[in-house]
Amino acid sequence: MDIGMIGLGRMGANMAERLIGGGHRVVGYDVSSDAIKKLETTGGEGAKTLEALTGALNAPRAVWIMVPAGEPVDDTIKGLVPHVEKGDTIIDGGNSMFEDTMRRAESLREKEIHFVDAGTSGGIWGLREGYSLMIGGEKEAVKRLEPIFKTLAPAENKGWGHVGPSGAGHFTKMVHNGIEYGMMQAFAEGMSMLDHKKDFNLDLHQISTIWQHGSVVRSWLLDLIVRALKENPDLKGIAPYVSDSGEGRWTVFEAINMDVPAPVITLSLLQRLRSRDTESFSDRMLAVMRQQFGGHAVKREGDS
Repeated sequence: MDIGMIGLGRMGANMAERLIGGGHRVVGYDVSSDAIKKLETTGGEGAKTLEALTGALNAPRAVWIMVPAGEPVDDTIKGLVPHVEKGDTIIDGGNSMFEDTMRRAESLREKEIHFVDAGTSGGIWGLREGYSLMIGGEKEAVKRLEPIFKTLAPAENKGWGHVGPSGAGHFTKMVHNGIEYGMMQAFAEGMSMLDHKKDFNLDLHQISTIWQHGSVVRSWLLDLIVRALKENPDLKGIAPYVSDSGEGRWTVFEAINMDVPAPVITLSLLQRLRSRDTESFSDRMLAVMRQQFGGHAVKREGDS
């Protein structure tokens, strides 16, 4: 099956390579000419413009977008619309806000162009292990694209599914990422407790490998912890700064909007934000308040 791929960053390039390996014809476009050349080395075809990309695809076309959420998606769709036709499908595989997806789907529906949202999880391991795909959109469009989804997924009948109408795929992926935040925070806090119990001289790598088998907490995240601790047991050189892609924030906002309590996900997001405050004014204020009401000593900068 033909598919156009727009956005050949690491994940987009890996997805294209998996599709090519599965027997699909991939025509790719990226603002980086080096990314296009790399695609060509893996068996794909490069296009220098969006018009050239759509012109190289057989109708009805399928064009997969892998660009950052927000304006880049809108700009890409705006650039594509003059070069696609009735019955063609645009797929957004990035981490878009589901409300934006619903808006885009409605706008394209008026032009009789299908819009499918494919919430995609798998990261840098997807090329080898396959991607988890949470798909939203019209049944007709999703059904036609099944060969693509089956190739990208871990197996033809595992790790992917049509979860609902336009926006449902990105909403599901948003909640998925919120859950991921909470799980990661729990592992991080538990490992921190083990690390702080110095009198036991615990080997965190050994313990994490024990938990991999038979334990209730065994998981892919734990497997990644084992790998990381084997490479760097003390996490030397790793700054205590944790970024977020935005989906954790959206999950918390939606939980509040729907009156759904989500304290673990919310606190895990706040902890990520806390990691970025290297000059925490709030911690300084807490120390001063303790000094004021209780006479507690204040630790000065530079004190050991």
